[in-house]
Amino acid sequence: MTASGTLLMRLAGPMQSWGVQSRFTVRDTAREPTKSGVIGLVCAALGRPREESVDDLAELRMGVRVDLEGILSRDYHTAGVGRWAGQPYGVVTVDGKGLRPVPSNRYYLADADFLVGLAGPLPLLEQIAEALKQPRWPLYLGRKSFVPGSPVWIPDGLKPGVDLEAALRSEPWPSAERLARRPRPSPPALRVVLEEPNPERADYAQLDQPLGAAFATRRFGLRYTRTEFWRLGVDVPVREESDDVSFAPDSRSAQS
Repeated sequence: MTASGTLLMRLAGPMQSWGVQSRFTVRDTAREPTKSGVIGLVCAALGRPREESVDDLAELRMGVRVDLEGILSRDYHTAGVGRWAGQPYGVVTVDGKGLRPVPSNRYYLADADFLVGLAGPLPLLEQIAEALKQPRWPLYLGRKSFVPGSPVWIPDGLKPGVDLEAALRSEPWPSAERLARRPRPSPPALRVVLEEPNPERADYAQLDQPLGAAFATRRFGLRYTRTEFWRLGVDVPVREESDDVSFAPDSRSAQS
């Protein structure tokens, strides 16, 4: 029987966007990382081409502990209009007779901090952990322009023999780096979104479960989740300023 465990990773940065229903001129974001987005990040770390199946990664059970809720923001974005290399630039109209700009509303989360756990076979988690430490391709938080503000890899993030909920509870709040930067006031509890295998126990469903070569075919299935609230100092340990920290603010560039 293959050993199992949980791998924790930190997704924190100035901006993140985890689209679920993005279509045409509206690019939305969920309030926490989607499974398709996290699996995409893992694929980048592994250097796995989009044409390859991700079924092995999609079978991992995911949980998200929201250590700091992001501030929902909107960017009014315009593509086209003007000139490029001396020529008019824009999107061709339906009749093919002209160029026009394409405006869009793009939503993102500002200053969010998430602790994400993936649970499953230990050999696969070990491979992912090594890839997050030394990623093959650049990592980003939902969009290519949104880079992590701190390392995604957590030094002791691999938890052999520990289930998803226990692993997410074990990590002290806040992260060492955020504590050093004086975080916002502490919330009374942390919102936790857990993948729920039993649909009858779920309280939400969304289309972010990758199917096959999902990033080439854009095929995603329903994934069921349930939401819990964990109390700080009771369900989740609180990190004190005197605690040993893994890295200081000035060492971020060395850890990236």
